[in-house]
Amino acid sequence: MIEDGEEILLVGEKREYFVKASAGEFSTDRGMIDLGAVAGMSPGDEIRTHLGVPFILLRPRPIDFFVHAKRSGAPMLPKDIGIVIAYTGMNRRDDVLDAGTGSGVAAIYFGNIARSVKTYEVRPEFARLAAKNIRAARLDNVEVVAADMLEAAGLFDVVHLDLTITPAHVEHAFSLLRPGGCLACYTPFLEHTFVALDAATPLFRDVHCYECMERELVRSARGTRPSTRVAHSGYITIARK
Repeated sequence: MIEDGEEILLVGEKREYFVKASAGEFSTDRGMIDLGAVAGMSPGDEIRTHLGVPFILLRPRPIDFFVHAKRSGAPMLPKDIGIVIAYTGMNRRDDVLDAGTGSGVAAIYFGNIARSVKTYEVRPEFARLAAKNIRAARLDNVEVVAADMLEAAGLFDVVHLDLTITPAHVEHAFSLLRPGGCLACYTPFLEHTFVALDAATPLFRDVHCYECMERELVRSARGTRPSTRVAHSGYITIARK
């Protein structure tokens, strides 16, 4: 059942809106939607605009926060988040430290998989935005910390870094990991990737670096071909303790 104040998706024909179930009306080019009527309904239910145009109610998944949530910068792409999850083996028994929270998209993905996530963001305004997005995702196992990850303490199964990497970050990540745990570093430029690789290699027993190239297929009346979007986004270094 949809609760008052919950973020929802309204999905109609060639229209999709990310809104909050709360008192008031939402204006679309297909008519007005009474958001106050959404609370108490269930995902999959239909609501109509005052013009009779139908929309389906859905609870958002992590990909919807990537697409619709307010951003503080460019978040990691789902393909790269998937690489981190797959190659670290992140699972429901894991405690995860995430650093470089940004708008919280990666933390939302991780929070839907891991037992707990503690995510560090040095910029207070970014931390506030991330906390708001994470609350909207209804995750009570994700904690946002407005601080440098170099101040982090405790033990974790996965440490994920999406920030300007220094050897100190890699060394501190090593000290925070349980035996067998994994470090994942996302770096958009080769220069930062080399820092991660060079710092991790003497410490970790297994170090690999990946680049995930993605091409979406596009169909049109003329035919089907790969999208012309740039396939590169970043490099991901995975190191196991």
